Amino acid sequence: MAQGYRPDRVGDQIRQELSELLTRGAVHDPGIGFITLTRVQVSADLQHARVFYTSMGDEKARRETSQALERATPFFRRHLGARLRLRRVPELEFRFDQSIEQQDRIEQILRDLHEEKRQRGSDDDEHD
Repeated sequence: MAQGYRPDRVGDQIRQELSELLTRGAVHDPGIGFITLTRVQVSADLQHARVFYTSMGDEKARRETSQALERATPFFRRHLGARLRLRRVPELEFRFDQSIEQQDRIEQILRDLHEEKRQRGSDDDEHD
């Protein structure tokens, strides 16, 4: 039972530490623009951590951010090794979090449907 809980706690700690580093500007790579870490999934054996993030900008900016995060990964792992009490620091894998984009798209579709329904309602009133 505790096995499933520990990866969640470690993931939260990793997200907090990495967010602090990014907020303080400790990473001096101009490729890392304004990003938000959304979640961290840690494997049950605590050996791998997938760090999900969102960023501002177009596809080119996303690619640059992805490459900059990849370049900074050794720095992040060293920092985590010094801050977290783990036998082995998990391998970090950064992934763009598309769930936020998908959520925005769904919300836009719902707004469009609502507007269309409202317009149909007012069209029906005009025909009466």
